[in-house]
Amino acid sequence: PPPAGTAPRSGALSPFDRRLKRKQKNWAALQAEPAKCDYLREEVRDGRAGGSPPVLRPVLPLTTFPLALDVGSGRGYIAQHLTKETVEKLIQVDVAENALKNAVETEIPTFRVAADEEFLPFKENTFDLVVSSLSLHWVNDLPKAFKEIHQVLKADGVFIGAMFGGDTLYELRCSLQLAELEREGGFSPHVSPFTAVADLGHLLSRAGFNTLTVDTDEIQVNYPGLFEVMEDLQGMGESNCSWNRKPLLHRETMLAAAAIYREMYGNSDGSVPATFQIYYMIGWKYHESQAKPAQRGSATVSFGDLAKIEGLISRGKK
Repeated sequence: PPPAGTAPRSGALSPFDRRLKRKQKNWAALQAEPAKCDYLREEVRDGRAGGSPPVLRPVLPLTTFPLALDVGSGRGYIAQHLTKETVEKLIQVDVAENALKNAVETEIPTFRVAADEEFLPFKENTFDLVVSSLSLHWVNDLPKAFKEIHQVLKADGVFIGAMFGGDTLYELRCSLQLAELEREGGFSPHVSPFTAVADLGHLLSRAGFNTLTVDTDEIQVNYPGLFEVMEDLQGMGESNCSWNRKPLLHRETMLAAAAIYREMYGNSDGSVPATFQIYYMIGWKYHESQAKPAQRGSATVSFGDLAKIEGLISRGKK
C-alpha cells in the first residue's frame, strides 16, 4: 500500500483506486485454479502473438544480469521464462501479497516484496535489469513510475516492459456504453482508461531512458459471450478499478450489452472476440560506453544518394 500518511486520491491525476486493485488481485490469486486465467500473460511472456518481440527475448541472450527486478510480478509469470544463465538473482514486487505467496517456483534465487509499484522501496543504482509485464497500466502516475524504475537501475541497465494499450477491450467498452444509453439514458466508464502508444516514447525519454524501442501488437481471444469475457477479466485481476466506475449494472442492461456485443462483433460460430492491445517497450539507462549519435553535419552521404544504392548493388552482382 502507499506509504503511511498518503491518503487515497481520486480525480484526473489519480484515476485508479489502488486499494481496490490490490483486493481484486488478491482475490484472483486465491481462486482454486488461478493459472486458468494466465493465458494472456503467457502469450505476452512467450511472444507468440503476431510479429511483436517477446518481453524478454531481445535482450536476455546478450548478457547475464546479476540482479533483476520484476515490477508487478503477480504469480511470477516472467520468472518462469528466466534461467540462471540470464539472471543470477531476482526480486519480485507486487501490491497483492496473495499473488506473491502463490508465486510459481523458479530455479533462480528469488525474493518477494509486497509493495506498491508506484512506490518502489529500493535504493538508486541497484538493479541491472527491470522487467514489468501487464502491470503498469494500473499505475496512477506513469511518468513517476518510469522515473522510479530509471532511478533504481544501474548505469547501462535496461528496462523491458509490456502493458495494455488504448484499444484494449474496445468491443466490450462500446457494447456496454450503447446498452446503458439505451436502457438508462446515459453511461459511465466500465473499462479503465489506457495510455496511447504515441505517449510512451515521450514518457520514457522524459524519465531518462535512451536507445528506446516501442512496439505494439494485438491479441484477439474468442469467448462464448460477454459474461465469459468479464468472468475471465475478474479471474485475471483485471476488473475495472477507476474511481468513477459504476459499481452495479442492471440485469437488463447487461443482457442488452451481451446482445449488442454479439450483433456488432460476433463471429460466425457464435463466439465473440475480445481485443487486447499490447505495448512493448525497451529503454536503457545512460552509460558513457553506449553508442552515441554522430555529430550533426558529419554525414558523408546524402539521402538523395540512397536511391542509387540498389542500382550500384545490381551492377556489382553483374
